[in-house]
Amino acid sequence: MPWLQLRIVTSRDDVPKVERALEHHCALSITLEDNADQPIFEPGIGETPLWEDTRVTALFDADVDTNAIGSAICKKLGLTHEQTHWHVLEDKDWEREWMKDYRPIQCSDNFWICPSWLEPEAPEAVNLILDPGLAFGTGTHPTTFLCLQWLSRQNIKGASVIDYGCGSGILGVASLLLGSKRVIGVDIDPQALVATKENTKRNQLNPDDFAVYFPSKAPSEAADLVLANILAGPLVELADTLSNLIKPGGQICLSGVLVSQKNDIIKAYSSYIEFDDISEKDEWACLAGRRI
Repeated sequence: MPWLQLRIVTSRDDVPKVERALEHHCALSITLEDNADQPIFEPGIGETPLWEDTRVTALFDADVDTNAIGSAICKKLGLTHEQTHWHVLEDKDWEREWMKDYRPIQCSDNFWICPSWLEPEAPEAVNLILDPGLAFGTGTHPTTFLCLQWLSRQNIKGASVIDYGCGSGILGVASLLLGSKRVIGVDIDPQALVATKENTKRNQLNPDDFAVYFPSKAPSEAADLVLANILAGPLVELADTLSNLIKPGGQICLSGVLVSQKNDIIKAYSSYIEFDDISEKDEWACLAGRRI
């Protein structure tokens, strides 16, 4: 069965009352999007920023009375009918719709990320077989790609690794495929822990070699390498925690950081880490270094 979408363009200040009006008329979901190409990167702690021009999209059952709902919402919000737009949303398997555009990604000469539903383009290379599910980490985002590029250049054979904020498990699985002996994955999201376990099995790796934990349950034993692809704010807050998880002389690779934020990261870790490898892609940065 198809669905109906109602789209309303409004200002940042009026978003709450638009949401309340849509909820009153039993909208099944409400999505907020930028309507003027105004970027919002990382919010401050406790902030929920919105765009100055915000497009609000509500999803309804296909059999609703669009005239009645449209008229009531226009009257409530002081809009004209020309400011509200109904669209038919085709019924699809939306959970998997994105898969049709996903292709294998080459991270280095001999290292590829291959979605689980496609055949590897370079079977002779190291291929990380991935299905991210509901967790972050597909290799398409610059932060993940930069981490994987850096990782593929390292000699980590026999190393112990901590993947902090493991998401889909992509960095930890890559570490095992590149020769590390064991990985500890840490994440606050239960879906991430599930996805990491599944992707470990999908790559025919021993599940015991990639144990996953919530932060409060994670072991405190230091590792040869710590990977953390999260956001600048949490990375700054976790500077002491992550640095103390690295053995003396061990390595760290941090991303999820905008180029404009890299100096904040360097400053936060300056007592522990000497950064010697900083790469950038599409406004994002990856910082790697060693424990002093």
